Amino acid sequence: MGKLQKLSVFLLSVFREFPRRHLIVASALAGCLLALTAYPQNDVKIKRQIAEPLEIVIAERVPAAIVEQPQSFELNWKEQKVTSGDNLSTLFQRAKLSPIDVYKISASKAGKSLRNLYPGETLKFGVDSGGQLAELHYVKSPLESYIFTNNNDGFSAEKKVREPDVLIGYREGVINDSLYMAGKQAKLPDKLIMELANIFGWDIDFVFDIRRGDSFSLTFEDRYLEGQKLGAGNIIAASFTNRGKTYKAVRYTDSNGRSNYFTPEGRSMRKAFLRTPLDIFRISSGFNLRRKHPIHKKIKAHRGVDYAAPRGTPVYSAGDGKVIATGYSKANGNYVFVQHGQTYTTKYLHLTRKKVRKGQSVRQRQLIGTVGSTGYATGPHLHYEFLVNGVHRNPRTVKLPQSRPIPKAEKTAFFSATKPRLAQLAKYQTPTQLASAQADSSSAN
Repeated sequence: MGKLQKLSVFLLSVFREFPRRHLIVASALAGCLLALTAYPQNDVKIKRQIAEPLEIVIAERVPAAIVEQPQSFELNWKEQKVTSGDNLSTLFQRAKLSPIDVYKISASKAGKSLRNLYPGETLKFGVDSGGQLAELHYVKSPLESYIFTNNNDGFSAEKKVREPDVLIGYREGVINDSLYMAGKQAKLPDKLIMELANIFGWDIDFVFDIRRGDSFSLTFEDRYLEGQKLGAGNIIAASFTNRGKTYKAVRYTDSNGRSNYFTPEGRSMRKAFLRTPLDIFRISSGFNLRRKHPIHKKIKAHRGVDYAAPRGTPVYSAGDGKVIATGYSKANGNYVFVQHGQTYTTKYLHLTRKKVRKGQSVRQRQLIGTVGSTGYATGPHLHYEFLVNGVHRNPRTVKLPQSRPIPKAEKTAFFSATKPRLAQLAKYQTPTQLASAQADSSSAN
């Protein structure tokens, strides 16, 4: 058998192994090749000249047809609520993410915002298909959040602040028992009740001075976001009538961006000293020079005021000053004394912890200790003393230095901003005042 015959037999045996459709395609291709080789050289050139423009057109269209569209990149999101005792590491651990990411995020510029997490805040972890953290959303509140994005070499951060829609809310009330109870009856949130007490607390003692029939009214920011109510914002303007005398206050933000409350005449509601160095308190023993000591059972001058409060309640410095003494004595327990200029001294006794040291400068409302029952004390309370030129004065009634007026440079802007707010408060008050006057007139008849 010749070589050609052997080759033919071999190719035939190979072709029989292919499926039928493959053989059809191969035969067609072979036929095309034979047809091309049968044409003369000149015809080939003509065909090439005709085909070349077509090849150009096809080359222009192919990229648009074959380029793949980018695939959508979706992250798998995990959410963790911050609870008491949580920190960044525990939250990452619960989300089953690497401690390395904790370090990278903490080292970023905005990483400081994650050092103090508070219960109720939210962390949202965006994980890619490979299980790697691509994004972290730290939601402090509906209005404030931080977005951390993984850039392979670290995390970049962006702070997002949303502005709520603000409407004006109005509330009023008459006191029959306490400011707190009257505030709750007026449907005021606790935050606004405490803010109202803080605004007028320089002028009114809300323990001893309050009387049945005292009244209050206020306008405040009612905040909404995308139709959802977020809650109350700041008090805009307020009025408080105590024992027939009416006090008014209005919020003003100065040219430096600092916000405070002022009288309509432009004098700050904030005095040089706090009347009470606690936020939450009830007075268990007033200023009394003939008071029987609860332990010694003897008449002993009580040159101060006792504020009964739960152990650990924060105690604040009543004013700016310098710590002149800290220590412990058998009678006073843990104590802190603060000197305010050359005239005033305040003393804080029976503390469970001292938060300042001798020689340290302190600011008004700076934490200096916590309520305790050290020394001669029957229960947890703060004993607070106020001295003027070395002489004890009643902290509740001592005349405090005058507050600072609005700077002259701010007066025009102050009156322009606050007059409409006070007028708005008066407008809301008018119907109530008319109704009250009519009721008094009817009862007299």
